[in-house]
Amino acid sequence: MRLLLSNDDGVDAPGLAALADGLRENHEVWVVAPATEQSAKSHSFTMHDPLRVQQLGPRRYAVSGTPADSVYVALHGLLSEPPDMVISGINHGSNLGTDVHYSGTVAAAREGTLQGHPAIAVSLVSPAEGERAHWEAAVEVVERAIGAMHRAPPPRGVFWSINVPNLPSAELRGLKVCRLGDRVYAPMVDRRSDPRGRLYVWIGGPHVRFEGGDDTDGNAVEAGWASITPLSAAITATDEMERLRDWTDD
Repeated sequence: MRLLLSNDDGVDAPGLAALADGLRENHEVWVVAPATEQSAKSHSFTMHDPLRVQQLGPRRYAVSGTPADSVYVALHGLLSEPPDMVISGINHGSNLGTDVHYSGTVAAAREGTLQGHPAIAVSLVSPAEGERAHWEAAVEVVERAIGAMHRAPPPRGVFWSINVPNLPSAELRGLKVCRLGDRVYAPMVDRRSDPRGRLYVWIGGPHVRFEGGDDTDGNAVEAGWASITPLSAAITATDEMERLRDWTDD
């Protein structure tokens, strides 16, 4: 298959390199990714500046923009033939629960599916200090998911988000279908002053816990499972539409 790979950690990130190396044996791999780290950029596009595109090697490009920029440029300006699938990752760090709203990794896969292609986002839990990242375990899970998606593609507009614990393959409990849970972070706005007395802040507190039950992605990954969650790019809250009709005019 022809696979388009992207990410939000940047074109030189080790997770992207591990994924590309692991898939090249069986697939035609194209890499089009941000030139620099774009974590937590979500689904933003660069609309008011030009995008610089640099070819780094055969079927390997860096784009001076966001993950969504990179996938869009690849699909409409770089690949001579459409890909069979778009894969985003392997992200250095999980994208669990409410993280999917902020994640550039997830956005790259979402852009792929918005453009009409099957897509998967994959993330590996960050290793603890002194541990190595088990990229190879995540690659094995991705290969399994590619085969499953190729045999039975999801409906248009639906893509998959996979999170893998940082464990050797032999220690993974398996792959588990999960819904998104809630990821709770400690709120933090760290107020500081620059040398001229002007206020600036750092935001973003540490992870506290996952909530939502054993069938949610965060709790499953903490229990040693690789989680797979189907996500929809169609974000209308259809269940709420009938209630709204009670007081609207249609």
